Amino acid sequence: MPAPPDFEHMWRQLAPVGRSASSGGYFRQPWTSAETELRSWFAEQCATRGLAVETDGLGNQVAWWGDADVPGVLTGSHLDSVLDGGAYDGPLGVASALAAVDVLRDRGVTPARPLGIGVFVEEEGSRFGRACLGSRLVTGATTWDEAKELRDRDGVFLADAVADAGLDPSRGLLSLDRVGTFVELHVEQGRDLVDRGAAVGLASEIWPHGRWRFDFRGQANHAGTTRMEDRHDPMLTYAMTALAANKQARLSGERATFGRLAVEPNGTNAVPSLVTAWLDARASSDDALAELVASIERQAGDRAGRDGTSLAVTAESVSGSVAFDPGLAARLAALGDWPVIPTQAGHDAGILSAAGIPTAMVFVRNPTGVSHSPDEHAEAGDCLAGVEALADVLAELTGAPA
Repeated sequence: MPAPPDFEHMWRQLAPVGRSASSGGYFRQPWTSAETELRSWFAEQCATRGLAVETDGLGNQVAWWGDADVPGVLTGSHLDSVLDGGAYDGPLGVASALAAVDVLRDRGVTPARPLGIGVFVEEEGSRFGRACLGSRLVTGATTWDEAKELRDRDGVFLADAVADAGLDPSRGLLSLDRVGTFVELHVEQGRDLVDRGAAVGLASEIWPHGRWRFDFRGQANHAGTTRMEDRHDPMLTYAMTALAANKQARLSGERATFGRLAVEPNGTNAVPSLVTAWLDARASSDDALAELVASIERQAGDRAGRDGTSLAVTAESVSGSVAFDPGLAARLAALGDWPVIPTQAGHDAGILSAAGIPTAMVFVRNPTGVSHSPDEHAEAGDCLAGVEALADVLAELTGAPA
């Protein structure tokens, strides 16, 4: 069998898939041609390493090295992206997992426990609005009966999108029965490692976070003939709410972002009848998150009363705080004297941890801290350091003797 491609070669293979020629960003939404191409790429990479890939009815994938009848160690991440996203968020963890297997084999080690590489679908929630949907379904945190009714921006049902991609959830979902520990490598989506001067770190926790839909309803009317004092304009209610969210998050040291907006009828010369805005909120504790969202909703409701509009708020996707096992994090961090840091970003690792699976995360430095953007980046040297760190972690967890 020829030698498998090294990390840098794999990265060059991934670079053009789903990339926008105009922005340089990535559009790798689930159950689209780009994501299908990436799943095929993953299967091919596993095949070059003699690993057989299992693909479940949603497109989640896993390949195992070793057949021992004991719980194994699963590593990996996701291959989908946010709209116009960066290259590293997700794929770095998948390519690094493949490369880490190569490192272990080059070292001549044989895992005493099975070692798996996995890919979860729709981690970003960029198409159907439910973050970490693949891992939520696999762990039972979300049911298929609930998920299949989700629609994308074009009104396509999730069930139809999955079927159109040639998949069938009735075939069953990925089983986590063989997973004793999960390790996810990810590019850091902040500047903590930069400020520390460290190329690699371990995760201590994930902040609680969620997405809420704010529906502001008013009265459509003519932009020229309707006096300002006679309007019931939901755009004004939304605008004040966005400013209030910014202020509340700044005052409390939390995070609040309105990054997506839909307007009806969306005419230049008409007062809108409906403004729908999605709030992404994150905080340092579950109570702090609840208070942040409640304060934003309260101020939005007060403004709606003054504007003659109405407000309905719907929680679409909420994840509680995740504290990774501190003993496990400390044990792994000691392998390379790596710092242990929190993250404000959600990950499949958080879903598996909440499901009771011992979980750890390895972060690779991002020199600018920019993420969910075409400017997301990690230096090649840091990526390779991440591969070596992941190999060390996997060797430790699988009890792989030299």
